[in-house]
Amino acid sequence: MTMPLMRPKRKNPVLRTRQMNLPPWARGREALGITAAAAEGRFELQVCEECGTVQYPPRGACKHCLSIDLRWRPQSGEGELLSATTLHHSNDLFFRERLPWRLGMVRLDSGPSLMVHLHGEVGEAPQRVRVGARLDRAGQAVLIGFPFEGTAHMADDPMLREMTSDPKFRKVLVTDGKTPAGQALVRALVKAGADIVWVGHAEPWKQLGGLEDISALPQVTLVPLDLTNGRAVTELAGEIGGKVDIVINNAEVHRTFGIGARRGTDVARLEMDINYFGLLRLAQEFGPALKGRSADGTIGATAWVNLLSIYALSNFPPHGTFSASKAAAYSLAQCLRAEMRPAGIRVINVFPGPIDDEWNQHMPPPKLGPDALANAIVKALRDGVEDVYPGDVAQEWLQRWRDNPKVLERELATNGG
Repeated sequence: MTMPLMRPKRKNPVLRTRQMNLPPWARGREALGITAAAAEGRFELQVCEECGTVQYPPRGACKHCLSIDLRWRPQSGEGELLSATTLHHSNDLFFRERLPWRLGMVRLDSGPSLMVHLHGEVGEAPQRVRVGARLDRAGQAVLIGFPFEGTAHMADDPMLREMTSDPKFRKVLVTDGKTPAGQALVRALVKAGADIVWVGHAEPWKQLGGLEDISALPQVTLVPLDLTNGRAVTELAGEIGGKVDIVINNAEVHRTFGIGARRGTDVARLEMDINYFGLLRLAQEFGPALKGRSADGTIGATAWVNLLSIYALSNFPPHGTFSASKAAAYSLAQCLRAEMRPAGIRVINVFPGPIDDEWNQHMPPPKLGPDALANAIVKALRDGVEDVYPGDVAQEWLQRWRDNPKVLERELATNGG
């Protein structure tokens, strides 16, 4: 049984902040397939298309028939724990700071045997376990053995928390609390146990419903934040940047139409100023502070979340300039992920389908509700994934984009999806 995580004591400000030591992250090209699947919450292994052999570790050819026709396929992860051991000493700096650490050998029902990290609720061998893939602090996939029946607090396992970004007892910045999605996100974070939620709001003269309701929550503090104003972002970073553990950038400007239906560039500039340059300003000011605190105890800085759009993958002409701004933000988020990875900060990109708001009111169902979007973001933090595609439309577009991006582009240009 996992002991519930207790609220850590306040840090002594005189003590030096500990620096992050990443786990070993050297991987061959073949092994990146496991990482790609784990980034979206799946456990996949190589399967030979010729003889059906499931193999691990990944190779360039089938170990049984030497065929190079290998495909990554989802696995159930069910298997038998053959042996287990507990490390009390390690020469690796990352593991030395986190000992003791349990490891086990598991034989999967599909065939291969593999070494895994063991969750604290897994008992001694032999017993049935379920293997899953998670991303470690270096952003590489690792395998974890889970019990079939977990307890209510199994997410508080110290080893598992190293692989996730659970908001419990952490301090979170939500950049826009004036939208229904932003307000639903604040409520979901409070429910998930966030210690403090700073909620940004621009244009305070605008009275919008719901902001007063969330500001009444004891964990919530409203802060002025206008992502078009570099000085405002700098001032807020100077005030709370050294305390924030998770940044969630949900601020966006969404307008309809493409190129020819609207004269001038004012609307497109506004979309870019918030959706792209706003992210850039935020990353420049808050990014260094997060990287400096990534190893700051059990609730150190851990994640950065970007609310993008499924339109970032392929332009949706009825929302053409918005799609372009989100595509630019997606590219920038990939750069941010690469720069944050050496510090162990996870960058999570969220690609929702059409959200049920005023800018999608003429779009037929299915549309994604604010609560569903908020729950998907909190789940992504708890599961430690990197890419999330919430909603039926997003899942369908993703599959079509992976099958053939050019066909999807033509379909969207012909009939709008």
